[in-house]
Amino acid sequence: MLNNIDFLNPEFLYLLLLIPPIITWEILRNKQRNPSIAWSSSFLIEKNWNWKVILKYALWLTRSIALSAIIIALARPQTTEVSTETLSKEGIDIVIAMDVSSSMLAEDFKPNRLQAAKQVAHDFITGRPSDRFGLVVYAGESFTQCPLTTDHKVVKNLLKDVKDGLIEDGTAIGMGLATSVSRLKESKAESKVVILLTDGENNSGFIDPMTAVEIAEEAGVKVYTIGVGTYGTAPYPTKDIWGRDSYVDIEVKIDEELLINIAEPTGGMYFRADSKDKLEKIYEQIESLEKTELEELKFYNHEEKFEFFALIALILIFSELILQYTLLKSIA
Repeated sequence: MLNNIDFLNPEFLYLLLLIPPIITWEILRNKQRNPSIAWSSSFLIEKNWNWKVILKYALWLTRSIALSAIIIALARPQTTEVSTETLSKEGIDIVIAMDVSSSMLAEDFKPNRLQAAKQVAHDFITGRPSDRFGLVVYAGESFTQCPLTTDHKVVKNLLKDVKDGLIEDGTAIGMGLATSVSRLKESKAESKVVILLTDGENNSGFIDPMTAVEIAEEAGVKVYTIGVGTYGTAPYPTKDIWGRDSYVDIEVKIDEELLINIAEPTGGMYFRADSKDKLEKIYEQIESLEKTELEELKFYNHEEKFEFFALIALILIFSELILQYTLLKSIA
């Protein structure tokens, strides 16, 4: 009964040490009240050792149990149920800026660069339930596919809709970064991050990438840049003169120097992904660098158990009183 029970007032339990002396005193007192007599035969003793006498001696045990139950009740036994809730203490706002230019259809990643980038980004979002995410797509210009939100289902559904041909072709890295930073300017989060992914060189847009970097620095936004593509050439799907599917090898041109210069001033890092596996590892590394601080709250639900022991004591005391004034009255 006392398993998994704590006592609010455990000092009362020391009173249990008084029970053995009380029983001893009761026995000695009874012997003084009923002195022994020498008999030449045990016949009369056997005749007087009836059930009433046995019941009276049993009352000593009843009193001891009742007193013990009272002492335990005074010690306030209770069980404690602990529940834990984990809350985000420091949320991170993250905007993923994804290049959707036609070169992202190259198939050095499977099924192609764009689809591989979307799949890895999807898994990254799933693994960070406490953070807000936004999504920006860019090619020759840029626009916000999804504003910052904690509804990850919405973000991932809009991520599925990302495809090439949504906007004018080209690679406007400066505009993609500027649009991403603008989504974070009003953010109250302790940490604001842009993950900018591209497979080419800045060749479009009216915002210079380094100007966008200055805007990011002023807004306290950290930028991680990722260059996507193998080294050398990559197979690119096209049509031959008869309209049949075919491939041509295109040169992989990633302006790594620019991507480094974008990331480092903001406190971010540049990564090169030459395969989908490498891209996954890069997102894992960003995951480790941008940890969301969690706070664990514990709730304690105390349930009192003294009523059980108080009830036992009450029943025993009441039973003793009934017996003393009824069946045991003549030998009390």
